[in-house]
Amino acid sequence: MAEVNQTGDTIDTVDAGEVAKFEAMAAEWWDPNGKFKPLHMLNPTRLDYITRQIAAEFGRDLSAEMPFAGLRLLDIGCGGGLLSEPMARLGATVVGADAAARNIPVAQVHAAQSGLAIDYRHTTAEALAAAGEQFDVVLNMEVVEHVADPLAYLTACQQLLKPGGLMICSTINRNPKSFLMAIIGAEYVMRWLPKGTHEWQKFITPDELYGLIRQAGLDPVDRKGFAFNKLTWSWSISDRDLSVNYVTASVKRA
Repeated sequence: MAEVNQTGDTIDTVDAGEVAKFEAMAAEWWDPNGKFKPLHMLNPTRLDYITRQIAAEFGRDLSAEMPFAGLRLLDIGCGGGLLSEPMARLGATVVGADAAARNIPVAQVHAAQSGLAIDYRHTTAEALAAAGEQFDVVLNMEVVEHVADPLAYLTACQQLLKPGGLMICSTINRNPKSFLMAIIGAEYVMRWLPKGTHEWQKFITPDELYGLIRQAGLDPVDRKGFAFNKLTWSWSISDRDLSVNYVTASVKRA
């Protein structure tokens, strides 16, 4: 489950400590009031951005019954399948991959209960790339801040894309506000996540992520913020507010 670079050195981007955190929470993936409550709250907004970007890039009509039919999609860091399942319902052929082994049976059982055929695998981006796997779309959501080597990881994601393919990558900005909201607020005040789920120093600014994406061989084409409204207790896509959660779209030029 490692990448080999041009000098022959093995690059392993998996952070064992980060994997252990999510394995400990695996059984709670589908509990909307459990430890993944923030993702359940954010998921409709994530899906809105993802579906619009895929539709625009591949000329698909979202009002069609199966608009993503014929597209092969990788949900890297799939967890319990919160994104894999709606992508499958939209017609995509979905591979869900996660480095945390305990997430996979949770995702498999839920997909079976939902009547969905999703190829879930305990593996990594590097291993998939080494095996020559290719996808039209890579969903890379809230993963890059948990890996040991973001550039090597993003390079593996680039290798997984077909020419003309699309990567959607979201993460958390690094600034005082993100420390207050994503760590103090989410982990200590609201207790939505276990303490220590995130490490502030691993957060990545939008400009840093754009730079890493370009170094990895992709062309960034869009970025938006996921803004939380404390009055309505809801998320929305923002053109301006990338101060905490944000998302990017990038393409692999043919």
